[in-house]
Amino acid sequence: MRDPEKISARRRALLGDRPGSFAETKYLRMSASKMRRVIDLVRGKDANTALAILRFAPQAAAVPAYKTLASAVANAQQQEGLEAEDLFISAIFADEGVTLRRIRARAKGSASRILKRGAHLTVVVEPKPEKPAPKPKAAAPKAEASDKPAKAAAPAKAATKAATPKTTPEAAKAVDDVVESEEPTVASEVAEAAEEATETAESTKEA
Repeated sequence: MRDPEKISARRRALLGDRPGSFAETKYLRMSASKMRRVIDLVRGKDANTALAILRFAPQAAAVPAYKTLASAVANAQQQEGLEAEDLFISAIFADEGVTLRRIRARAKGSASRILKRGAHLTVVVEPKPEKPAPKPKAAAPKAEASDKPAKAAAPAKAATKAATPKTTPEAAKAVDDVVESEEPTVASEVAEAAEEATETAESTKEA
């Protein structure tokens, strides 16, 4: 682990008190615009994924970017005790470096200026933030939906009760007297009427 008393001012400016590490490559012999085309591909990605992208990128700027990122990951492992699988690129940027001025001979003894650009590359890696736990869903809407069928079924039950004929004790006694009488035709008619009444009652219940 890094000694807190030996933390550099550069690290405090880039990371502050957060865990992580950084690496810098200065005086690169290519322009910052060419470097930015490559580092934009890996900004915010996991460290291992970014290394794989830079390893197979066709641009010439991918080589110093890969080496700088690998150095930042190694610094985090050795100085901070972090794992490469837990790191991601929190910041990566290329600044303008030293520009070398040269001349090229032109016609009639004149000369034109050649500007050979330079760049400084900085990579910062930090541990991945922990994802918050998902909130449980409320079950109140489901309870309201289940109450609607019960309310709708209440009028249907009331209608079936109203449709079923109510038998009074006097009517039941009259039916028994008719059945016990000696006239078989009247008794059979009464029995058929009773069966029809029961069938109509069952049909109304099923509806």
